[in-house]
Amino acid sequence: MVGRHSRTRLFSSPAGIAATAAVGVALAVGGTVGAVGLTAGEAAPQPTVADVPASAPTTAATPSASPSPSASVPPSPSPSPTVTASPKATRSQAASRSRPRTAAPKPAATTKKPTPTRNVVDSGSCGASFYDEGQLTANGESFDPSAMTAAHKTLPFDTVVRVTNPANGKSVTVRINDRGPFIDGRCLDLSRAAFAAIASVDVGALTVKYEVLG
Repeated sequence: MVGRHSRTRLFSSPAGIAATAAVGVALAVGGTVGAVGLTAGEAAPQPTVADVPASAPTTAATPSASPSPSASVPPSPSPSPTVTASPKATRSQAASRSRPRTAAPKPAATTKKPTPTRNVVDSGSCGASFYDEGQLTANGESFDPSAMTAAHKTLPFDTVVRVTNPANGKSVTVRINDRGPFIDGRCLDLSRAAFAAIASVDVGALTVKYEVLG
């Protein structure tokens, strides 16, 4: 009876109650921590060294940094288009370079035919004048003052005569198609154009040298 009374008195004191509560809390917390540790140890075993690849970097990963999707996954390069070679052209004939080339014939140089020289069959000096009016010449042609023609008393028609002015050395070749002049001291009557080729028409008449060409 005495012992039971003393036990009741121990638990009824404030110090004993506090001590008992502290012990209970400690036991409860310790049991919970042990259970959590045991459960964590069974669920996530630590990886061994053999499970880590040799080429993997040994840097410790920080839990707070989350890898960026663009950094972790490199973009896949787009495949380049396949180039197909074009078919080579086939020739049915041999290339022209393989054939011997012949030099193109050079064009023959065209040479001007020399004007046939006329021989002087007669020559002399006499007076010459000009005329620019007339309808028909003695050989039946229409008179043309701009043509290189002349009149002579006796030379056959179509005879070629070279007339030279000794004062300036100018010459003109005329064709005989008319008769004249009928004035003493003159043997040739030139057309206006033929006379103007060797002297001024203002002179009217002058002494010339003539050469009959055969």
